[in-house]
Amino acid sequence: MKVPLLDLQAQLEYLEDDLLAAVTRVVKSTRYIQGPEVENFEKEIAQYCGAGYAVGVTSGTDALLISLMSLGIGPGDQVLTTPYSFFATMGVILRVGATPVFADIDPVSYNMSPTRMEELLAADTERKIKAVIPVHLYGQCAEMSPIMELAERYGLPVIEDAAQAIGAEYPMATEDTVWPKRAGSMGLAGCFSFFPSKNLGGIGDGGMVITQDKDFADRLVLMRNHGAHPKYYHQLVGGNFRLDPIQAAALRVKLPYLEQWHAKRAENASHYNQLLAATGLLDSGQVVLPKMVYSDICGDNNLRANIHIYNQYVLRVERRDALRDWLNKNDIGCEIYYPVPLHKQGCLGSRVSSIRCPEAEKAADCTIALPIYPELTNEMQAYVIEKIVQFYD
Repeated sequence: MKVPLLDLQAQLEYLEDDLLAAVTRVVKSTRYIQGPEVENFEKEIAQYCGAGYAVGVTSGTDALLISLMSLGIGPGDQVLTTPYSFFATMGVILRVGATPVFADIDPVSYNMSPTRMEELLAADTERKIKAVIPVHLYGQCAEMSPIMELAERYGLPVIEDAAQAIGAEYPMATEDTVWPKRAGSMGLAGCFSFFPSKNLGGIGDGGMVITQDKDFADRLVLMRNHGAHPKYYHQLVGGNFRLDPIQAAALRVKLPYLEQWHAKRAENASHYNQLLAATGLLDSGQVVLPKMVYSDICGDNNLRANIHIYNQYVLRVERRDALRDWLNKNDIGCEIYYPVPLHKQGCLGSRVSSIRCPEAEKAADCTIALPIYPELTNEMQAYVIEKIVQFYD
């Protein structure tokens, strides 16, 4: 049996007519830059995420980049972030001329540790850190209550890297209740990617920044169009960061299915958990399941629905590289997110050579992602677990 890591063809089978109609609508409109498709999609995303404003951009990477540019982050500044994420999280910091400062991760959630964040902020006596970028990795939010509290204490804007987490919810506690806040809606800016492999994926690149701050939203709009307003009058140096209306139209077709897809991914994750629990591999410690870290806070009420949206289903395993090769040999797609932590990337040179992030380094050595897309069948999942069991026998 062949089990791909992701099967976009399976999704296309029931969306093809609507997608083609949406693309045709854009072509016939001749509105190829900005226009109503982008504007309507921005409104729909803002409503879905619980944000006041949404600004469509070219990619998830550019969503992060334009957010830093709009804050005026540049040479001499530092940005606190996680060492365990896709390269774009760090790459945008370097591109504006700033320096990343890495707070090691929590070993259970794989997200940035608020404890380590607090230590680094306290040690920043010269106040060079000018912003914080937490990442909501694999579809589960970072621990935003303490992160936001620390950011407020030190007067720092928070840019949420929610590229893998659109629709994921965090149980934000108030004095008398716990209320779900959607990823991206808690900081100054929330940045999304619509890369085709994401839970909400386009038919090419695309991204979005959401915010509750109108002035910041206006600045983003200005920055995505070369800093010009009106045309040919450039108040700022921005860039060409406009979301393509064809992508907006395709994503508008997909957005109404997103909650259904989240639910199916969660169902698949639960099924994997049940299958693995019956193997003995969990008892032996050879395999460790992903954990929904906020389930205890949420209890059994409806706050628990999107606590984890499983953009990836990631296991901690022994002999990870050998397992990956075995699965590939048996036609099972899998991936390592991420084999080299950001603080170990060669492009940094000697700038952060003394930094150690032991939890990120451990995760990079022993984690592996299994197929989790909504169209995955129980039979395919059973085959995946069967082969994992055979590997460890």
